[in-house]
Parts: sequence; structure tokens; C-alpha cells
Amino acid sequence: MEKFDLAVIGAGPGGYVAAIHAAKSGLKVALVEKDKVGGACYNVGCIPSKIMLEHSKLVQEIRRGTDWGVTVPTINIDFPKLMQRKDQVVAELLSNIETFIENAQITLFRGKATVTAERKVIIGSEAFTADHVILATGSRPFVPPFKGLENANYHTTDTFFSIQELPKQLTIIGGGVIAIEMAFALAPMGTKVTVLNHSKDILQTEEPDARPIIKEKMKQLGIELVTDFTFEEIHADHVQTSIGNFPFENLLFATGRRPNTEIAEALEMQMDGRLIKVNNHYETSIPGIYAIGDLVGGFQLAHSASAEGVHAIDYILGKHPKVINQQEIPRCVYTHPEIATFGMLEHEAPADSIVTKMYLPTNPKALLEGNTQGFMKFVASPEGDIYGACVVGDGATEMINSMLAAKVLGGSVKDLARLIFPHPTVSEHVGDAARSVFGKAIHAK
Repeated sequence: MEKFDLAVIGAGPGGYVAAIHAAKSGLKVALVEKDKVGGACYNVGCIPSKIMLEHSKLVQEIRRGTDWGVTVPTINIDFPKLMQRKDQVVAELLSNIETFIENAQITLFRGKATVTAERKVIIGSEAFTADHVILATGSRPFVPPFKGLENANYHTTDTFFSIQELPKQLTIIGGGVIAIEMAFALAPMGTKVTVLNHSKDILQTEEPDARPIIKEKMKQLGIELVTDFTFEEIHADHVQTSIGNFPFENLLFATGRRPNTEIAEALEMQMDGRLIKVNNHYETSIPGIYAIGDLVGGFQLAHSASAEGVHAIDYILGKHPKVINQQEIPRCVYTHPEIATFGMLEHEAPADSIVTKMYLPTNPKALLEGNTQGFMKFVASPEGDIYGACVVGDGATEMINSMLAAKVLGGSVKDLARLIFPHPTVSEHVGDAARSVFGKAIHAK
């Protein structure tokens, strides 16, 4: 029976990154994937959703041109062609991953794996052993067990990205990141979108000051947002709630995900609720077996899973890696405008924290581009230590990196205030937001 130094179960952003990092560190690696490499992120999550959001962003930019004097008589949307482009981009990315795996001389097994406590991995008629095993089996969509659910045809993210016809109407159940992103993806293209969220607000894990901006933009896009109610029953053509009935032609559940913990359960690993219990280096209660990504606590994000996979490999190699700090993991929402955050939110920070917010309309580049919805925000200590930061605006998910880099490298808002940013750029507002902590912002009204 063949023996490997490492077996990775699951080839999503956590698994394939861990496998490649291990192989390039000199380990003999087996990677097992029951479906497509790239996992949910590349196939039915991060990547296809962001491609659709780019399509909708382009439509909005064309319409904005009319206000500037660039008139486009009509916008004809060839939705099947847009979805074909989505498929082509995803296929190219998956091909890249397959090439990365092959070039790293990783042995790729196709099929569903079972694992024993002795680290024997079985895939159909094939079997091998490994000194170490990393579980990176990800998660699946969760659909609440609503009354009458069996009477309705509905989508989850596993099926929605395969649609070939632009929906005339779409009702989305949920108020988290996926739900709101999909509303932004479809509404600009002409879909009448209704978002049903039983909570009092949307995006409740994100920056509170960003929510009013996003809700106002949803209103501008014609998205109907309904909050603060109780779901009563799902019918074939409408959702019955405590505040009335909401008819639908198409229904999408974006109500979170559940971890795929079947291997852990079969091995009777220690659990932490629905998640696998791990130590600071992602080792489970069974020595030599690790778990990362959506299977464990912390932020359930693709880049978190990748970082955890690299950390676990470095720990296996005896490199004593620094424990991953959740305060140093960026969180992104790809609405229009985008939201990007890391570290403490304002209500989580110490009482003596200094909180500053610089709005984008005073930034020359934001104004000339017409992207003035948003702000930059720092939560800092009186001495300038960075507790957290947020950017709301076009390109926020790129700009957050300079703020995060300062924190990770031991810098402060003073260092960012000294940094010379090019002009005109939206990013120069980072320097002004840093100066505002000490009351020295230049472009503040």
C-alpha cells in the first residue's frame, strides 16, 4: 500500500493551497477531491458570484455614462452569453489549479474518501496511508426546515449559478453577505428582486455604518427589502409571513452553510457544536489529523481556509508558525459600493478608543469617478495602535490591504499618516483618515 507524508481531503481553497504548500516544502502529497477542484468557492460561490457582480457593475457604469453626457440608447442584455463568460472564466481558473497541482507533483485522487484513525484513506477500490491528514471538506448550503418547503421549487447557491435565463423576478431569503450580493448582481440587469430577511437588519456581521449606505443603494436599484417578521409557510408561488404574503416566480435560499463533517463524525472526533474542535494549529482530537476552513471556528472565508492550510503544514514541518489572529483577517462584501473590514468594529473596541470616519465625497478621485458613496474608518487607541478599520466604496476590497498591512507589520496610524500616497487616488484618503485620528486630516469638512 502506497504511503504519503500528507493526505489532504478536499481540493477547495483550503485543501489545494495546503497541498501545494506541502509539496513545495518537500512532502509527498496526496490530494482527494470528490467533485471539482476549487471547491464551492470557485464553482458555486466566491468566483461565479463575483463574475455576476462585475456584469451588473458594468451595466450600472453604462447607465451612469448617460448622466455624464455619454448617451447609450438601449442596453441589451444577452444573459446566456454573460453566463457563458462566467463558465469560461471559472473553467480557466480550474484549469490553472489543476496545472498547479500537477506541477507540484501531487497525486490527485478522484472520489469520496473515508479516513480511519490510523490515517488510512480509502477512495473506492483505492487505498493509501499518510503520516498526516488534513480535512478540508468545506460546507454545503443550509435551507431552514420551513413548513411547506416541499411544495416549492427553489434554488440554493449550488444550483443558482447554472441558470441560463435572466429571471424577471427573484425572491431571496436571507440577509447575509451572499443574499445581498446576489440582489446586487441581478437587480441592475432588470430582475425585480425582493429580499426577505426575518431579522431587523441586513449584513449583521459587518460594519454597522455601512448598512444604511447599502440599503439606500438597494432602494435606488429597485430592490424591495423586507425585514423584521416571522416566516410562517412556503407555498408553491408565495412566501407566507407574519406581515403578509410575498409572491415569487423564482426563489433563492441564501441562509448560510453547514460544514461537511461526516468524516469527523465517523471518527468520533471532539466537536464544538456543529464544527470540529481543533487546537491553535488546527489539529483535531485525533493526533495527526487536522481540519481547516468551514469545518472549524473563526471566519469561514476562502482566504482564511488557505491561511489555515499553510499554517497547519508549517506546524507539521516543525516551523512553529505564529497563531493566526482573527483580528488580522479581512472581511469583504462585493456590493456596489464594496465593504471591506478587519479587526474590531466600533462597538467592540475599548471605551477610550478613537474612532474617525472620512467620507469619500471630499476625495478628488472618488468625485471625478462618480464613486462617492462610502467612507474610510479607523478604530484606534489614543496612541495610534490600529484596532480595526473599514473602507466602504468602489475598490474597498483592494484598498483595505494597506491599512491591514500596517497593523500586521506592527505599524500604527502614525505610519500610515506619514506614507506618501499618489494623487489623485482614492487610496490617499487612507492617509487622511489616519491623520484624522490626531485631528490633522487635510480634506475634512
